[in-house]
Amino acid sequence: MLCGVVVTLVFWSRLARNDERLFMIYLVGLAGAFLGAKIVYLAAEGWIYWHASERLIIWATGKSVLGALLGGYVSVEIAKKCLGYTRATGDWFAMLVPMGIIIGRFGCLLHGCCLGVVCSPSWYAMYDRFGVSRWPAVPVEIGFNLLMIGVFFVLRHTHRLTGQHFHIYLIAYGSFRFFHEFLRDTPHLLGPLSGYQIASLFVVVLGIIGYKRRVRCQQFSASLLESETDGKWVGPSI
Repeated sequence: MLCGVVVTLVFWSRLARNDERLFMIYLVGLAGAFLGAKIVYLAAEGWIYWHASERLIIWATGKSVLGALLGGYVSVEIAKKCLGYTRATGDWFAMLVPMGIIIGRFGCLLHGCCLGVVCSPSWYAMYDRFGVSRWPAVPVEIGFNLLMIGVFFVLRHTHRLTGQHFHIYLIAYGSFRFFHEFLRDTPHLLGPLSGYQIASLFVVVLGIIGYKRRVRCQQFSASLLESETDGKWVGPSI
């Protein structure tokens, strides 16, 4: 986790050279991500360990990627509004966040957490510390995030869907996690659904809301620009 933070911080620091507000936005977003990660973990899984003798250690170390996305997104939007920063930053986060998650998931591999459900021994299966065959939940998530980095690399270089990349990531990752949770060994909170699946739906909804809001803003900017040029279309300013 710390390695992921350092790597993304180095990249973001290079982006923030031309505007100091960007560095503050990153720090606020990081704080919000940590807070959201803790809240969602406690709500989805941490409550199970209420009577455990080691509950304080478990609560201190437990965290959720989904909660980090929710808390980080909201915190960044608040920071941008308070600092008067109006330009889109999501396209940068869309490259950095999957990178940070991938590095963090390697920690999951090393420590044997975030396991998949028990499955029959197979070429794709992983074995936990007790020798039980399980679905490779962590490698699958690493693969998903590598795929998303590739997608955003192409989108950035072809200048497509500018300003929408992070919204696309929220929708894609939230959808992926909702269905992938059925193959992860996590406790159920509401019928067959885990708390992380509920959080996944919030991530998807947040991404859809952000996507639609950005479309409206781009359309409004385009209409203003068209009116200022006496009806001559020159394209939206993004």
